[in-house]
Amino acid sequence: MVSDHKGSFESIGAFKDETKTVNSYAKNLEVGEIADFEKRVVVVTSRDYADQTSLDKAAEELSHKQSKLSFEELQEAQANVWAKRWEKADVKIKGNDESQQGIRFNLFQLFSTYYGNDARLNIGPKGFTGEKYGGATYWDTEAFAVPLYLSLAEPSVTRNLLEYRYKQLPGAFHNAKEQGLKGALYPMVTFNGIECHNEWEITFEEIHRNGTIAYAIYNYTRYTGDTEYVTHDGFDVLVGIARFWADRVHFSQRKQVYMIHGVTGPNEYENNVNNNWYTNLLAQWCLRYAKEVSSQVSPEKLSQLGLESKELAKWEEIADNMYLPEDKELGIFVQHDGFLDKDLRPVSEIPADQLPLNQNWSWDHILRSPYIKQADVLQGIYYFIDKFTKEEKARNFDFYEQYTVHESSLSPSIYAIVAADLHKEEKAFELYSRTARLDLDNYNNDTVDGLHVTSMTGSWLAIVQGFAGMRVKDGKLFFAPFVPKQWDGYEFRINFRGRLLEVKASKDVSQVSLLEGPALTINLNGKDLELK
Repeated sequence: MVSDHKGSFESIGAFKDETKTVNSYAKNLEVGEIADFEKRVVVVTSRDYADQTSLDKAAEELSHKQSKLSFEELQEAQANVWAKRWEKADVKIKGNDESQQGIRFNLFQLFSTYYGNDARLNIGPKGFTGEKYGGATYWDTEAFAVPLYLSLAEPSVTRNLLEYRYKQLPGAFHNAKEQGLKGALYPMVTFNGIECHNEWEITFEEIHRNGTIAYAIYNYTRYTGDTEYVTHDGFDVLVGIARFWADRVHFSQRKQVYMIHGVTGPNEYENNVNNNWYTNLLAQWCLRYAKEVSSQVSPEKLSQLGLESKELAKWEEIADNMYLPEDKELGIFVQHDGFLDKDLRPVSEIPADQLPLNQNWSWDHILRSPYIKQADVLQGIYYFIDKFTKEEKARNFDFYEQYTVHESSLSPSIYAIVAADLHKEEKAFELYSRTARLDLDNYNNDTVDGLHVTSMTGSWLAIVQGFAGMRVKDGKLFFAPFVPKQWDGYEFRINFRGRLLEVKASKDVSQVSLLEGPALTINLNGKDLELK
């Protein structure tokens, strides 16, 4: 549909096939004359209509409805929707234009990609900005997008993301069966719940993604306080995942522990390793979490799933005897068996013209190296950041950061959050800047393939969970803000259990205000405060 406010364009041709529709128009202009050309597009898809006749009718009705509205009216409606989003989601940074530009650019791209209106949809790693990955669903959603949407949108938005995985549970059972295993294995890459990746080291080995599906349910439950999902549909998912882990482990007679061999951890620069610490940790946690939730569900639900005390006891026994590799001398969790036997040279020794590695080295060279694509051990520490001592976090951060090349968009934000937790403020800011401006500054020389949605969520996490130290513990919000020396201050808003909170931090003071909702007790810098 085309219109012209300054005079009519002449139609000079039209063409249509299965892939495109072309309409051509012409108009002669005098020197200095201006013509406005307005194009309107109505989109309907066969996903929403049973047949072509219904689809065509819907398109006609939508076209008729919007044709009655002027451009100015449509523009105003769009502006109003975005104003509501920005009122809640905007992060204001004082004293650093580059940082401010980065976070606002990222939030705009995120909310242009997904706003949770349809449980059939998920979040593609490139959004609508590039063809790479084809818009498929990855574990990025549960690991990075869920915590952002929990804070910046209604709980129903995150609930829709959880429902998306629940509806694909039959596909997860199919994926596990394809490996000859019990339970449910969620796919690494999918459109319909069936694994759609074609690389064996991803499809069959990078099974840690299963743990993050369960972690998202836990994250939603602890943040919202809503237990209805986890004890009903969510429990089906947890049991399927637990049964997979219980079948995927094996018992080492020599060490008298349970192990998981032949995996690829989050660090995709290593394949077919044994006992990836992060994978084993998540398997252990999933088994314990599923057993914990089992005590909250109805007897009818347990019976429906065929879950009996003998199986629950087995999950507990596996979890209690899971092998988690560590090195007592170094005081670190070992990324996997054999990692410490590599030629351990820090990233600083790699010539600059050989970075990024994935664009300069052979795959064989990368696999033999000690270099880490993205947070691996640190990803596990981030998930359970309050379960580890400050000394454990510091030793592992210092050890693994020197070997990490951050050639995944998932990596810098995780390191930034752990660095902030350890008060490594310069390192936290450096890594925040990398995740916030990954695409604007083309850090990894691959923005041409499309923007990195996960890095965009990570930039918000680095501010809120990193610099502001936001945590949820036993249903209570905790904050411990600091301001990077490159900023004068920052402020943001979040949802939490029917409230809207505003957090402001400057060099001298931190402040949390309750803007909407009933009174709430929070902890700010170690002190409980009641907000009214």
